[in-house]
Amino acid sequence: MPRRCHSAGLGSLRRAARGDQVGERHHTAETWEYDQLTAQPETLYGADDLTHLEGLDAVRKRPGMYIGSTDSRGVGHLVNEILDNSTDEGVAGHATKVEVILHADGSVQVDDDGRGIPTDVHAKSGISGVELVLTRLHAGGKFGGSGYKTSGGLHGVGASAVNALSRRFDVTVRRAGKVHAMSFRHGVPGIFDGPGPDAAFTPGPGLQIVGAMKRRQRTGTSIRWWHDTRYFETGARLDTEAVRLKLRNTAFLVPGVAYLLRDETGEESTEESFHFPNGLTDMVEFLAPAGDRPVSGTLLVTGEGTYRENAADANGVMQSNVQRRAEIEVAFRWGTGYERTVECFTNTIRNAHGGTHRKGFERALVRTLADAARNTRGMLRPREDAPTLDDVLEGITAVVHVRLPEPQFTSQTKDELSTAGITKVIQGLIEQHLKAWLEDRRTKAEARTVLQKIVDAARVRLTQKQQKDAARRKTALEGASMPAKLVDCRATGVDRSELFIVEGDSALGTSRMARSSEYQALLPIRGKILNVQKANLQQVLDNAECAAIVQVLGAGSGRTFDLSALRYGRVLIMADADVDGAHIRTLLITLFARYMRPLIEAGRLYAAMPPLHKITTKGRNPQTVYTYTQAEMAATVRKLEKSGKQIVTPIPRFKGLGEMDADELWETTMNPATRAVRRITLDDVEAAERILELLMGEKVEPRRNWLIGSADRVDREAIDA
Repeated sequence: MPRRCHSAGLGSLRRAARGDQVGERHHTAETWEYDQLTAQPETLYGADDLTHLEGLDAVRKRPGMYIGSTDSRGVGHLVNEILDNSTDEGVAGHATKVEVILHADGSVQVDDDGRGIPTDVHAKSGISGVELVLTRLHAGGKFGGSGYKTSGGLHGVGASAVNALSRRFDVTVRRAGKVHAMSFRHGVPGIFDGPGPDAAFTPGPGLQIVGAMKRRQRTGTSIRWWHDTRYFETGARLDTEAVRLKLRNTAFLVPGVAYLLRDETGEESTEESFHFPNGLTDMVEFLAPAGDRPVSGTLLVTGEGTYRENAADANGVMQSNVQRRAEIEVAFRWGTGYERTVECFTNTIRNAHGGTHRKGFERALVRTLADAARNTRGMLRPREDAPTLDDVLEGITAVVHVRLPEPQFTSQTKDELSTAGITKVIQGLIEQHLKAWLEDRRTKAEARTVLQKIVDAARVRLTQKQQKDAARRKTALEGASMPAKLVDCRATGVDRSELFIVEGDSALGTSRMARSSEYQALLPIRGKILNVQKANLQQVLDNAECAAIVQVLGAGSGRTFDLSALRYGRVLIMADADVDGAHIRTLLITLFARYMRPLIEAGRLYAAMPPLHKITTKGRNPQTVYTYTQAEMAATVRKLEKSGKQIVTPIPRFKGLGEMDADELWETTMNPATRAVRRITLDDVEAAERILELLMGEKVEPRRNWLIGSADRVDREAIDA
């Protein structure tokens, strides 16, 4: 019998409730809905209930949407937004110096010697370019025009968001031989009558010319702001160390720009400069753990590649398969230690959670180096598994930097890159470079040393896992007394082991003879367990059968459930192929869905599918076929008789698992190579919660009405009665 593994959602509960076989293999997927049974009074909802937030009001109403959070990280994000604009000028080749000043009064100032924000009047809006980018959301020079080839800013939100959340925001622009200045309070332009945010403010004119540039004075932009603490959590303050880290990282990524941090918040003013002409190579050396001796030299991969994506044209019309060009720069090396450091950046913006560029880098590493380990003579032992990603990354220090036009991120804070096409681009470049490094006679010895380190890491990992699994099982068995009825397996490895929850003592006896004692454990339950949908956690734990299941699995329950502590790789519900068996499966699935849901989400809960009939042909070479429904049995008999086979009659029908002999149970239900099982899934959590409450909850009336309303959907001839 070929192995069959079916996938069933908690919709199987609905079939169980109407008497269908949960083990049915050939049913079609159904989506049932139940009607709202009682009308509820509807609150009147009209146009007057709608709110339209204009200008920068949206930023002040929901600041976390624009700066990530309203704690100290949000305060720091304000600095990042302004600093990234100055960095974009450096990346474009227009700025060579960026200075950040932390003033004693809590304000922050960022100066650069770039081109300066455009000061001319924007034709469409009728206001200056400075006022446009600082007061209008989604305005700027980074929407596909000629301003920037690549940039960290994408949405035209950053600078205007900082302005919206500031008690005072001053900007000075040196451009076209003139010095322009403008001030704002909460995004409103005007004039302050004195220094600081507490000075009297009068809303007034826009950008003003305040003087002429001095001879040889460079163009540029200077911005200073005082953030409004009312929009942030109590105690939120700027983390100076985070600013220092940001400047250092950016200086590594943009070797042509020098960064200066001046801190005036302490008793004495301090200055610190950041300039790294060797770029990512310097960054890898800086990030490598102290005392970690290098196993390899620093590999530097640079190049370009193209990918395609859907993107809007200059008129905002979405176009498909638009070709994009990406610039890639990656540096990495291996050390003797165990720590891994992989930093990812997009257009100089740090992506704390990585993203699609890291995925491409890691795929290239594991594929190329695992293949090299397999193909290098004497590297791997016979039948030894190839290294995994964890093994390849052990001891690595890497920096991944990509420059893309209009990159996509999962949020405004740009913590994770989501541009899909970059994965293959970076994967191809890294694989090409690694293969050349592995085959080059000048680096072949170094490459072999790295491969040996990776293989050793894989062996240590597997050994530690085996020891951990053995210790976990020993602790679970000896530290807490297991139920006497548990028939455990001998295997110490979690991945291979299986726990069968068996219905009844008679089925236990047959299962005990049929199982593979090396990796298959048995836990019998007595009849139908408690309906946990109607019970609280204490009642569940007080129930002997439920408590035994929780105790044997060893991973806890409810909020404390820890999937990593599970003592078995798979859990299989093995109940009779009748209505009572379907009910027992339903009750057990409800228990797991309510109190051990991660087990279902991980795809580690299954329902065994024992057959209903055993069809045997007559003759010298008898053929045995197991069927799972009455209709399947009849169709199989017709097919066999049509082919000239004679059927042994009467055809036996299994009334329960206990009626099978050990060989039959092993072949149909327990042998991983031939059994039929159904994986229990949870694709739609809300729908599952509704159907659980409907079918298993306290209220009887909705359930009765649903059953009555669904009665005409049942095939009466298929009812097993």
